[in-house]
Amino acid sequence: MSSIPSPAVVSDGAKDYGSHPNRPASILVVDDEPGIRDFLRRTLAKRYGLVEVAADVEVAEQLFARCVFDLLIVDIRLPGRSGLEWVQELRESGAAMDVIFITAYADVEATIGALRSGAADFLLKPFRVEQIVTAVERCFERRRLARENTVLRRELDSFVDRQYGGIGMVGHSSAMHEVYEVIERVARTPTSVLIEGETGTGKELVARAIHKFSGGSGPFVPVNCVAISQDLFESELFGHTKGAFTGAHQAREGLFSFAGGGILFLDEISEMSTALQAKLLRVLESRRVRPVGSDRELAVDTRIVTATNRNLANEVKAGRFREDLYYRLNVVTIKVPPLRQRREDIPELLEFLSKSLSAELGMTPLAFSAGDVARLQQYEWPGNVRELKNLVERALLLGRLPADALPAVPGTADRSEPTSYGFPPDWPLERVEKDHMLRVLESTGGNKSEAARRLAVSRKTLERKLRGFATSP
Repeated sequence: MSSIPSPAVVSDGAKDYGSHPNRPASILVVDDEPGIRDFLRRTLAKRYGLVEVAADVEVAEQLFARCVFDLLIVDIRLPGRSGLEWVQELRESGAAMDVIFITAYADVEATIGALRSGAADFLLKPFRVEQIVTAVERCFERRRLARENTVLRRELDSFVDRQYGGIGMVGHSSAMHEVYEVIERVARTPTSVLIEGETGTGKELVARAIHKFSGGSGPFVPVNCVAISQDLFESELFGHTKGAFTGAHQAREGLFSFAGGGILFLDEISEMSTALQAKLLRVLESRRVRPVGSDRELAVDTRIVTATNRNLANEVKAGRFREDLYYRLNVVTIKVPPLRQRREDIPELLEFLSKSLSAELGMTPLAFSAGDVARLQQYEWPGNVRELKNLVERALLLGRLPADALPAVPGTADRSEPTSYGFPPDWPLERVEKDHMLRVLESTGGNKSEAARRLAVSRKTLERKLRGFATSP
């Protein structure tokens, strides 16, 4: 066996598709045919930094122990141990490099085995130069994109932590990243924003984030349309003059004027009376308010952000909300996902809530066990993050999260009983999760989008889990 040479200089006109920024690419070819080994060495050495060859798995393992290879090109049928068996062993040991399988036999079973082992490509002999070069370039390009995506994801997660963590918005799920993206796009515009979401999802936090990033100097003024009497609502919003009604002993500035240069957040806008809806529409169109009891109008420079836990379009159809006002408010809609649609955020929310509530209560933060977290992720959370917050507060006061404090999971048996799949009681959670996900994927005929919907996770989360299963025992 020859010693491993120093990386060769890439020849003129050839591209360097190296997967590491500080060194050229390295490739290991394992094939028992001398002609194939020589052909691949000559072909690939012109384009890449290091190309080593081996006639069997034993020689390949010696090379593998001395050098980190970015790509393996392996014949499925080799003397002694097969290339497929060797690659599967590498996967089980945690190796994550790309693999291109080559074979002279169009064996369906071998092809399926290669794909199950995570093969990046599969080529039948004989193949042309452009076929192997294209396959190799595709592997390195995929690795480069994956590396860039990882870096960008870390940068984005860090940005989210810095920007949104301070106002209580927590979560790195794809559903929450969509919310963050819309906030970033609309924050510095004067556009009216309608925030839709179930009770307890954090609609006011979204409104506060818009205010934070708007760059405006005015205040953020929240108004709960349910909490204020309809008789006083007009006075609260538009202000009143002295003596305008009984008890109006002095003039008062309305919230529209008070929020000048900032944001007036009207929560539960669907509860506003139709009479007030008409007056609000007029203010939005004219940018002027008339205080109760006054014959003069005052100019206002206030941005309106509204929120509702109802489907406002349905309210319009039912005649309970003005259609013209709906279109005025609904320039941009932000839909805040319920907690059951972003279960992967629950561990992060638990940590955040435990730290923030313990600081408020003057208590030690509570650490939640993996079993508790897993069970909380199964619950439907009809009260969303607000319900989770109440549960964490109760746990802090008790000093623990006892079994009877955990919400019951609808449709499940007692935890001491086997599931419908018959998971053995000594299985670790990771194995149960893997088996369940694969069963659900199988039941959908391999449709990942449908499987992700049934599992109540994002497709990206499902794909990440499946990649992890492929490299685990």
